[in-house]
Amino acid sequence: MTNLMSTHTPIIRLQDVHLKLASQAGEVNILRGVDLAVEPGEAVGLVGPSGSGKSTLMMVMAGLERPSAGRVEVAGTDLNRLDEDGLATFRRGNVGIVFQSFHLIPTMTALENVAVPLELSGRRDALAEATRLLGRVNLSERLSHYPGQLSGGEQQRVALARAFAAGPRLLLADEPTGNLDQATGKAVVDLLFELQDRSGATLVLITHDPALAARCGRVVRVEDGRIASDSAIVAVPAS
Repeated sequence: MTNLMSTHTPIIRLQDVHLKLASQAGEVNILRGVDLAVEPGEAVGLVGPSGSGKSTLMMVMAGLERPSAGRVEVAGTDLNRLDEDGLATFRRGNVGIVFQSFHLIPTMTALENVAVPLELSGRRDALAEATRLLGRVNLSERLSHYPGQLSGGEQQRVALARAFAAGPRLLLADEPTGNLDQATGKAVVDLLFELQDRSGATLVLITHDPALAARCGRVVRVEDGRIASDSAIVAVPAS
């Protein structure tokens, strides 16, 4: 359960965050004054209707989208002060991202996809560590396979291994089971929570599934670009 009285510095602190984007129909307000703090090690389910701003909020947390106004602090760093190179370096050392559509590099094998963030961080043992990580997600027999040779569930497990490769403090997952059947999706989610528990990383999970959100210790609901509710809950154990 969320410790609202924690003395730890939040790993995510958003203060009065706004995001406005231009469109042919005029300016569109995507985020409308979001205030949010997430403590280290928390698992937070981010829910809300389509178009409510959930994915945009995740992009802001990752430094992939700059707010129009407001403060975005992640892992003690004010993201507004970083240029694009600085943001890329920051993400490499602190943030892992899992997307619904996997976002694997199609011309690289599973092993190479997982090794990329390790190589970028200067790890000399990148291939050995990538091999170990793929073993943890039960893909030791798929190291030399390309994404097109893998099932959807296998591709998402590669994406999970890649997201955890550099030991991120923050993991952002945007509908990670959206392209998977129910059984495969459950297996991937079980693995996601297992890896998060082992690593101690903070997890922000975007989902339309209330049961999946309920596995987190806290559920934040976004509506019309604002935080509509923020509730600590008792996590439902995996069946």
